[in-house]
Amino acid sequence: MDTTPDLDQFTSRRSTVYATRGVVATSQPLAAEAGVATLRDGGNAFDAAVATAAALNVVEPTSTGLGGDVFALYKTADSEVGALRSCGGAPTDASLEAIRERVADEEGVDPEDARMPMYGPLTVTVPGTARGWERTVEELGELSLARALEPAIEYATEGFPVSEIIAQQWAEAADVLRGDNARAAYLTDGRAPEVGERVRLTSLGETMQRIADEGADVVYEGDIADEIVEEVQSRGGFLSHDDLASFEPEFLDPVSTTYGGAEIYELPPNNQGPVALEALNIAEALGAGDHPAGSPERIHLAAEAAKRALTDGLHHVTDPEFEDVPPLASKSYAADRAAEIGSEATADVDVGFPNDRAEGADTVLLTVADEAGNVVSYINSRFKDFGSGVVAGDTGIALQNRGSSFSLDPDHPNRFEPGKRPFHTLIPGIARFDEDDWAAFGVMAGYMQPQGHLQVLMNLLDDGMSIQEALDEPRWRYQVDGQLAVEGRFDGTALTKLARRGHEVRVMKPPHFGGGQIARNADGVLSGGTDPRKDGAAIGF
Repeated sequence: MDTTPDLDQFTSRRSTVYATRGVVATSQPLAAEAGVATLRDGGNAFDAAVATAAALNVVEPTSTGLGGDVFALYKTADSEVGALRSCGGAPTDASLEAIRERVADEEGVDPEDARMPMYGPLTVTVPGTARGWERTVEELGELSLARALEPAIEYATEGFPVSEIIAQQWAEAADVLRGDNARAAYLTDGRAPEVGERVRLTSLGETMQRIADEGADVVYEGDIADEIVEEVQSRGGFLSHDDLASFEPEFLDPVSTTYGGAEIYELPPNNQGPVALEALNIAEALGAGDHPAGSPERIHLAAEAAKRALTDGLHHVTDPEFEDVPPLASKSYAADRAAEIGSEATADVDVGFPNDRAEGADTVLLTVADEAGNVVSYINSRFKDFGSGVVAGDTGIALQNRGSSFSLDPDHPNRFEPGKRPFHTLIPGIARFDEDDWAAFGVMAGYMQPQGHLQVLMNLLDDGMSIQEALDEPRWRYQVDGQLAVEGRFDGTALTKLARRGHEVRVMKPPHFGGGQIARNADGVLSGGTDPRKDGAAIGF
């Protein structure tokens, strides 16, 4: 029997979830329950965020894990707005020339023609997750890291049933797992688990228990670090003990703009947060929100806004410690870009990005709001599939392939450099609608993320939709190949009119358009919504 869900035809009958004490929304129900259980046990939104993220590492291992990075945007109960960036850089013992030579040897190409590979040890950057989780609960939480990890450890050691969409993603990504330890950690008799099958990830559970007992340093300086370095270097990578030991998360100031009477906060570079803000500013300058939702006029203007913003982001966004990034989030910058947009689709916009593989990338996002007034958007990812496909020894840690986002063009701002953080797709979001009305939100799936932020916020602010309605609405996605991908639920007449405006319209299935979550605290009334495009759940109490 084919159990693949037909997401192309979904009609959401979900209601917005309302609660009085806490709400958690994420892409897998068992993970959402882990977060709610943490709130019930006296934790706040930040403790619940870590508990949920750790549980997702187990129940949705294709998208996230200890071998990846983690970011947060938040508003605390005392109204502090802040951000966490726990994102590692490239190995310091590597160089652009060394990477080129190694790729050339492996693929039999001229070094000048070498591109960063999608998978393998050369794509591994320093994982930020473990210390990011630890700093979150230490600086902002009420409970210990050990308590936050309890649900994830239980799922990993006692087992959990695999849900539909995750089973499909697991099967599609199974070939990425290379090496006996990778297959042993995540496959059963060489195959991905089936829908409803109970799975135990015992190696990962043991590693999480070590972190709970000894702290995150065991990943960066202890014997787990030894296994990570040995695995990467034995396969031809450059990651070193010094790279791991020297890593520290950062708390930083978000960037923001206004739209529709709200203030929208995003992460600064090296993340694509300014892309979302630029798209909002251009859409505002064009009056895109004056047109009805789903109309060809709105889709055209908003898609052209996203096209300009994504183009700018992929040309310029990188680690700001290595390269200056233009003021993409400013209203004046957006006004100049908006002046280039007319009634027809533009064909002369070239994203110019050497790696278009984030089109198929996915991740996990979670949002939490608690009764004290904390709201947090938390996003955790290895980038694509099981990351690099490299699993460190017997730890169960699948290491990320975020380094595949580097360019090997020495003239590109996002070129590979030792210690540099790559262009990062991950962007949690926070919105302030009023003094006591805040929402944590986000949309997943690589380059879809800023485009999803634009569309969900327009649904909320221009159309007055509820948070669940805003997530349910059909979406479009400008792609780096120049096509305008759309969900099949749009009115066919609108799609025909878009084609007449010069858009190369392509109907695609919903997973391509990401999942999404929102958690809101509006004058003490908590609410949550989650996306029907994934196995998500919003749970409150």
